[in-house]
Amino acid sequence: MSDIISYEPLWATLKKKGITQYDLVNHYGFSTGTLDSLRKNNSITMHTLENLCNMLDCEMWDIVEIIKSCPSGENGDKSE
Repeated sequence: MSDIISYEPLWATLKKKGITQYDLVNHYGFSTGTLDSLRKNNSITMHTLENLCNMLDCEMWDIVEIIKSCPSGENGDKSE
């Protein structure tokens, strides 16, 4: 099982700052294709992450989080 990328912090940061997805595209020049990738929790480049941090004046953890998954066969249950 692989780790999961989540942009949930981005949506919370936008809300906190009063910035809409419309604003990102129309006022900040953000790509609609990249925005779609973010909505689908797809990977983005570090360059895009840096640009978002600069646009929103925030840190990368205000945009993305990596949710660790257990390695295959491990579920946290120590009993066998």
